[in-house]
Amino acid sequence: MIMESKTCSTTQVSHLKSCRTTLCLAYQSFGVVYGDPCTSPIYVCKSIFSGSLFPYREDHEILGVLSLIFWTLTIIPLLKYAVFVLGADDNGEGGAFALYSLLCRHSRMGILNATNEADKHESTEKAEEPVEDTGTSLLIKQFFEKHHSSKVVLLLVVLLGTSMVIGDGILSPTMSDCILFFACIILVGLFALQHYGTHIVGFLFAPLLICWLICITGVGIYNIYHWNPCVLHSVSPYYIYNFFKKAGKDGWSSLGGIVLCITGAEAMYADLGHFSKLSIRIGFTAVLYPCLVLAYMGEVAYLSKHRMNLQSSFYRAIPDAVFWPVFIIATLATVVGSQAIISATFSIFSQCRALSCFPRVKIIHTSKQIHGQIYIPEINWILMLLCLLVLIGFRDTNTIGNAYGLAVITVMFVTNCLMFLIIITVWNRSFFLALLFVLTFGSVELLYFSACLAKVRKGGWLPLLQSFEFENKVSLDSFIALGPGLGITRILIFVTLNHVMIPKVPALSCFADRSS
Repeated sequence: MIMESKTCSTTQVSHLKSCRTTLCLAYQSFGVVYGDPCTSPIYVCKSIFSGSLFPYREDHEILGVLSLIFWTLTIIPLLKYAVFVLGADDNGEGGAFALYSLLCRHSRMGILNATNEADKHESTEKAEEPVEDTGTSLLIKQFFEKHHSSKVVLLLVVLLGTSMVIGDGILSPTMSDCILFFACIILVGLFALQHYGTHIVGFLFAPLLICWLICITGVGIYNIYHWNPCVLHSVSPYYIYNFFKKAGKDGWSSLGGIVLCITGAEAMYADLGHFSKLSIRIGFTAVLYPCLVLAYMGEVAYLSKHRMNLQSSFYRAIPDAVFWPVFIIATLATVVGSQAIISATFSIFSQCRALSCFPRVKIIHTSKQIHGQIYIPEINWILMLLCLLVLIGFRDTNTIGNAYGLAVITVMFVTNCLMFLIIITVWNRSFFLALLFVLTFGSVELLYFSACLAKVRKGGWLPLLQSFEFENKVSLDSFIALGPGLGITRILIFVTLNHVMIPKVPALSCFADRSS
């Protein structure tokens, strides 16, 4: 009895500690993961009504836009990512390369070595029971094994999705209306904080983002009650049908602005290695999703009575009594909003390095408890430089928004394709379930993707250029493997400085063998 009591007590303590850790991670995630979707209400309506949709100001058309925002938030971030995609992790890691690694681990679809540092600890974890492949799973695996070109196409698709996430990392910090000088200073300060690690940055930024969510939720509830409670009817899909019926092609064009309401969903999955599935799901479903819905409804409630303020609706909708406190918090939250994609970029480059898709760089693990919390100095400063160049070169946030929207929806479309293979070959579900997943989410994403492609000439070319550059990177191992005919040989070098042996060559250093 005493032994059973001790065992029960130990189990309860372990369970309590696990719950405490999960809640702590959920709290930290507000300072890292949800910055983008938290701040999207600032510029979404402005982006939507700044183009061809500007003449459409009737109640049914404005409510149609709100209905589109509501259902887009519900279908993509809530159902697709929080419910399904977060379950497809590779040893706790997320992102396009994690999905690719997961496919390579369960089949021969890859042409790269699908191993990562987490595999070293895999033997200590409880082994999963093997599941018998379905007929469709075997057919897909055999197809990839027989056709090398299909493996190349799969890798290119993964690289495209990865490149777009990195493009998000460049564009996201520049989505601010601050004065150029102050915006540059804030950006430099943000990147200078990264070496402290995700857990410190999360604890530092979380109170600000939580305070911001309280502000926009309170303002939203006030505007709904004070201006137009009928906006609650916008949850009906009828308003979407009526919107496209009246707006036509202009309504389709506005989807390039509406897609900005789901920015950060792809980073939520890519940041999985910094936190856990449960902590991210708790934070998004219990707090973030209802706060965003109320914020958008409140903004549209104000717009329905003040149609002349369509292009500056967010700040106009703030009551005068609380305007300046909310404005200050909004300015700070906009900068913090880019933290999610910065952390995700570190995880992505770590996965790229593990799969020999990127040169070796120094990776610093900033947490003893969470293996995925990392910092890469070279990537951090290069990313900062690129952000500053984009910020200075593209002062129009609408132009940046066009590029940002294309990058976001491309990542989601790539994830959709990879999830189709995951459902069949890894989860061993039926082909019809995988097809249902693709049709449900892919049809929505394809509609947004077509609208974003139409804006390539208005700034959308930037992530495409960045994607092309990333896909044409060649790792050192692949370069040397091309053959001895290149005249390149890997040599062992010993360097001494003041009679002290240097154990490794500094990053970005290059030595040539001149003996030949």
